[in-house]
Amino acid sequence: MKLSFTKMQGCANDYIYLDCRASGVPADIAALAQRLSARHFSVGADGIICICAPVTPGADGRMRIFNADGSEGRMCGNGVRCVAEYLFRHGYASGTAADVETLSGVKHIVRREPGLLTVDMGAPELAPEKIPVTGFAKPVVNELVEVNGGAVRMTCVSMGNPHCVVYVSDTAGLNLPVLGGAMEHSKWFPEGVNTEFIQILDETHLKMRVWERGSGETMACGTGACAAVVASVLNGHCKKDTDVDVLLLGGTLTIRYTGDTVLMTGNAVEVFTGTVEV
Repeated sequence: MKLSFTKMQGCANDYIYLDCRASGVPADIAALAQRLSARHFSVGADGIICICAPVTPGADGRMRIFNADGSEGRMCGNGVRCVAEYLFRHGYASGTAADVETLSGVKHIVRREPGLLTVDMGAPELAPEKIPVTGFAKPVVNELVEVNGGAVRMTCVSMGNPHCVVYVSDTAGLNLPVLGGAMEHSKWFPEGVNTEFIQILDETHLKMRVWERGSGETMACGTGACAAVVASVLNGHCKKDTDVDVLLLGGTLTIRYTGDTVLMTGNAVEVFTGTVEV
């Protein structure tokens, strides 16, 4: 059987998009995500995102994310922009705004122009039990912990999925498979964690590399960029209600933490469409 797909990327965070509005999510989606995401051997991607019919009244579409290892994710900031762009391009959303359901709630997206969108990501969650991060009774901000035989200071934030922000002097020389893998599988994070390694350039520019649970190092992570700016405001590196450019391997995202909500602006690009034998 041939499966039609659309390859899209937001800040080089690339996924295989399946239009499941009529057909529903494939029964073998976990295995399919593992097979089709394999770079050099298949389509290659950070995973599969299924664009489904909405359940919430008034929503324009629903998003389900399956990582490259087959696990299901709750939220992807770059992915939700691409879902909205797909809905606009294919006539499932009209005007300049769309609401997309995710496992982390409905996200409101404004299309500034074709391929450039702003997502209201909602309020960050800092309560340890909600992230979740264990062993702490209060928000984890600049806490010293031991990882892989060394000590790091971490700040933990949920943007619908768990994040751990660690500041470094230089992102270029990091051994991310070792450090990121150690954080993902550490005792503090019962559900794993996405770890953002941040180099502060100035109060409106951050440089970031990210290790995503279930996918390894990726070119970008939208929720991770949001978590990085929230953490940087909490640690006094950035100011509230100010645009902060987060420089990732795949491009730049502009993040504004108002103190109540987090706004993320970035691109959403259709790379190609095709079919694959499944």
